[in-house]
Amino acid sequence: MDFAFWFAAALATFFVGMSKGGLPMVAMLGVPILSIFIAPAAAAGLLLPMYILADCYGIYLFRGSFSARNLCILIPATAIGILLAFLFISRIPVPATKLLVGAIGLGYLIDALRKRLRQDFRAKPADVPRGLIWGALAGFTSYVSHAGGPPFQAYTLPQKLPKMTFAGTATILFACVNWMKLPPYILAGQVTLNSLSQIAVLAPLALLGAWSGFRVTKWLPEKVFFTLVNAALLAVSVKLLWEGATGWS
Repeated sequence: MDFAFWFAAALATFFVGMSKGGLPMVAMLGVPILSIFIAPAAAAGLLLPMYILADCYGIYLFRGSFSARNLCILIPATAIGILLAFLFISRIPVPATKLLVGAIGLGYLIDALRKRLRQDFRAKPADVPRGLIWGALAGFTSYVSHAGGPPFQAYTLPQKLPKMTFAGTATILFACVNWMKLPPYILAGQVTLNSLSQIAVLAPLALLGAWSGFRVTKWLPEKVFFTLVNAALLAVSVKLLWEGATGWS
C-alpha cells in the first residue's frame, strides 16, 4: 500500500469518526474516498470496524442525549431490515436499492419544502407503524449499500427533535446497526485479518474524528446544523439516484 492509499484511508477514517460525533453529513465521504484505491466492497469492509470503534465512543459522548422512544421503535425495525437483506441480498440488484433510497430522501425534502411554503411547521411525533417501516428500510439499505441515513432522516426530521437528541439517536441507532452487520460481513469476506491490521493503525483517527464531530455539533447553531443535515441528505439522495440509474450495465 502506498502513501496515497494511507492518506485516503486516514481521511476516510477521520470522516467516519466525525459522523459518529454528530455530523452525519460527512458520513457519505468515507467509502467514495477509499474506493479510488480499492474495490467499494473492500472499502466498506475496511471502514465497518472503524464505524464500530467510533460508535463506542459516540455512545459515550451522547449517553445523555437521545430519544429512547425512537430507539425502542427503530432498533427492532432495523434488525428486521438487516435480516431481510441478508436473506434476499442475492436477488436484489444494488442499483434498485440505491434508486429507492435516493427517491426516499428526495421525496422527504420535496415534502418538507411544500410544508415550509404552506408554513406548516407542526412536529410529527414518533409512532410505531411509521417507525417500523422506515426503520426496516434503514436497516435493509444500510446492509446493502451503507445508505441507511435517508430513511432514518425521513422518519426523524419531521419530529423536530433538538439537534443533540437527533444526533445522539442517530449515533446509537447506527451503532446497533453496524454491530448487527458485522457477522455477515465477516462471512462475506469483507472484514478480514488483513483489514483488521490496517484498522489498528487507523483507529486513533476514528476516535479523534468522533471527538471533533461532537465538539462541532455542540458549537453549531441549531438552524445551521439542520440546514447542513438537509443539504447532505440532498447530496446523498442525488448521488444514489445517479449511481442507481447508471449502475445497471
